[in-house]
Amino acid sequence: MTKKEYNIPPSHPRYISLQLREAIADGVAEGLSAPEGLIAHGRGEAFDYLLGECTLPPAITAIRAAGATMLLAKHPVISVNGNVAALAPEHVIELSDLIKARIEVNIFHYSKMRSLAIINRFQELGAEEVLGEHKDSSIPGLDSARAQCTSAGIYKSDVVLVPLEDGDRAEALRKMGKDVITIDLNPLSRTSRLCSITIVDNLVRALPKLIETIKELDTYDDIQLMEIKTSFDNNQNLKEMLNLINDRLGSMVFQSGI
Repeated sequence: MTKKEYNIPPSHPRYISLQLREAIADGVAEGLSAPEGLIAHGRGEAFDYLLGECTLPPAITAIRAAGATMLLAKHPVISVNGNVAALAPEHVIELSDLIKARIEVNIFHYSKMRSLAIINRFQELGAEEVLGEHKDSSIPGLDSARAQCTSAGIYKSDVVLVPLEDGDRAEALRKMGKDVITIDLNPLSRTSRLCSITIVDNLVRALPKLIETIKELDTYDDIQLMEIKTSFDNNQNLKEMLNLINDRLGSMVFQSGI
């Protein structure tokens, strides 16, 4: 999340969650996020409750696979939208610098003004280059605005990180032969089920852990990294996550009263 602090007492039991809500609301006001982004964030927040608002072991496994995959990439790209720009732009920039990945703006509810606002946000925070203003390629099989991309970025990529993604584009990118990594709090979403690697976690928790993991894995050789990548089974990882959620629900005791 951005470094801005909101008038929420740290003692509040929903302190972090409320800060994230405020950041998304500010993102809408500043022209970064579409109003629909508020709905998407709320849906994710509901799943975060089920996770216990913490990074569970299957997510750590997925983060490790994602780190290895990104280190092996020749043309890694990080695709960003308005909610990512509102919640974690600094972490995206740090990750981009770490693995020499290009950043590209791609949004479903497209307007040139909003696309430029996202680009400006990243550049103000230190990103040297952000693609997406001038799109010259198209992802086959998509009819929405998200089909439009740059030839130097998403179209050329062999590995693309698509946090807070739409399932249709994730599927189309996979059909192009790309390794597609997502960060999605909903293990049941089409995106989660269709991506190569799904990190079921909150974006603001997952990105710092991904950065830390990549720094560790940077000492590994390509054979070791490939072993981590190829041994990962996304479907099995999602099943493990759902089992943990189910166990958590079964063990919860709901109390009423004060």
